[in-house]
Amino acid sequence: MNDKFAIVLTILFCICVIQIPQAQVKVDLKNGQWSFYIKDKPFDVKGVTFSYNESNNYDKYFKELTTLGVNTIRTWGTDNNTKHLLHTAHKYNIKVMLGIWMRHGQPGMEADDSFDYLIDEQGKQDMYDNAIKVVNQFKNHPAILTWGVGNEVYLNTSTDEEKIAYSKLLEKICSKIKTLDPNHPVTSIEAWTFGVKWWENYVPSLDLYGINTYGNGADVLHEELKKKNATKPYVITEFGVRGEWEMKADENGVKPEPSVPEKYEAIVKGYNEWIKPKPTCLGVYIFSYGTSDEFVGPWLLTHFKGMTRPQYWAIREAYTGQKPKNYVPKIKSFDMPDAKTKSKTWIPVNLEASDKENEKLEVSFYYNQRKGSRKRRDQILKLNSRGNLDSGFEIQLPIVHGGIQVYAVIKDSFNNAGIATQSIFVEDKKEAKREFLVPRVELPFYVYKDNSDLPYTFSAYMGNYKDVEVDLGHTKTVKSGETAIKISYKSKKGWYGLGFVDPANDWGDILDGYDIGDTETSSFWAKASYGDLNTKIGFGLIEDDKPYPDSDIELIEIKLTKEWKKYSIKTKRSDLSYFRSGFVIFTSGEGLTHEIFIDDIVFE
Repeated sequence: MNDKFAIVLTILFCICVIQIPQAQVKVDLKNGQWSFYIKDKPFDVKGVTFSYNESNNYDKYFKELTTLGVNTIRTWGTDNNTKHLLHTAHKYNIKVMLGIWMRHGQPGMEADDSFDYLIDEQGKQDMYDNAIKVVNQFKNHPAILTWGVGNEVYLNTSTDEEKIAYSKLLEKICSKIKTLDPNHPVTSIEAWTFGVKWWENYVPSLDLYGINTYGNGADVLHEELKKKNATKPYVITEFGVRGEWEMKADENGVKPEPSVPEKYEAIVKGYNEWIKPKPTCLGVYIFSYGTSDEFVGPWLLTHFKGMTRPQYWAIREAYTGQKPKNYVPKIKSFDMPDAKTKSKTWIPVNLEASDKENEKLEVSFYYNQRKGSRKRRDQILKLNSRGNLDSGFEIQLPIVHGGIQVYAVIKDSFNNAGIATQSIFVEDKKEAKREFLVPRVELPFYVYKDNSDLPYTFSAYMGNYKDVEVDLGHTKTVKSGETAIKISYKSKKGWYGLGFVDPANDWGDILDGYDIGDTETSSFWAKASYGDLNTKIGFGLIEDDKPYPDSDIELIEIKLTKEWKKYSIKTKRSDLSYFRSGFVIFTSGEGLTHEIFIDDIVFE
């Protein structure tokens, strides 16, 4: 098949998808059991939450989901890949609970955002406008099952007054969705039953309730909702083995991770005994079909670093009744010394593992620390190790202070990964004195390179920012790679400032940022639409009047030219141990509008 023919087929497919007559989806009670109905046929939710965003692999993922017995996925929001995701889901006859994101009122379990529902009228209007835009864009797509508006906002909002304000906005959105799209039910999602009181009193337009619950909470949820006088049916929108928030810390201050058998049984038993029989439950979305290199990966995801976890095979058995095609390696024992041990010490590890298919096993070790910023807590980093399964292993403890979780990862030739964990307390006098615990990075550390996987968010806007337009994915004027930053200033006077910061929309009130370590230079390439444009450019923005300031601030005065030029700042004597503002620029109108282009911002 040549490329032109393939493009034509793709276009025709998209047109056909859009033109398929819309089948009404509704939630109804028949014969004592609530269910979704599509074309008046019951639809039992056998779902997963969907965590992948590599759109070029959607065919692979959705084909795989059909082999697991999955008939629907849930997303938390929308992005540039949503249209392609819906098309591919429909191709494999998989329905979608399409998420519409609502901001959280305070940093918490889910994210580090902070939004004031009492006073930020423009922010509420922006969320309303986005929701309506999403519905209008996708309401006629045949893959849509239901709209999922918000996720755990009540859990992450502090006061009753704010919860009421959020509830009123939620009702405004949901009632409008029902007028725009009578063919799909509307739900909102919350942790446990924290939203029921507010939904019942303020959000009558909801057709069903979305509940995130883990472990045997799914078994008692039906009765708990009755106690809360819930009048709507529910779907479990996140489910898996019991989470970290339910575990007690051990003597090293580390919460132990459930075993492989517990993770497997929670899904299989949970679906068949705790979820499926409940008359007001429409089904479940198991958390989560995806891969991650971070803390959530081994605990809850179907894949860790691309390796298949027991949760994957458990979903298959729960939904199809079929046992694994290939079993995850079994770890019989994993032990380390009990005593507190100094960093960089090599310690012995007792590890016994086997594989049902007698495949060759590969062993690696990692660690995680549960103190500090969210990004630091999420990191799973590799440990130096030596030895083998026959003669035993040694691992070298990292340069940290405090309790850490150590992971023994056993991979077979089928790409299954068995993981066992143990904790140990590591002592390091220098690390014990660190004031702000943020993740260390590897050098070179790019603040901007081709607008992908950016560590900072371009969200610090100052001065006359209303006349500023920023394009992080500009492709016409580029120094290297595929994209550069384009800043357009539409005014001839006034000043403005812009910055890459972490976390987004924060001015020093939330612990985050990076430890960039022993760098020698910070450099970037820049040019302007006219010569001798006066700017101040550098790094660091948050001063020490805030709880979490930048550990250093350095700005240099630059006259930008019309040609690309590389600029460098010496950082050898700078303190970049707590660095939350990776790049900042200040300039002003000088009687002319202007454009500035920036590329390849890096610390080395």
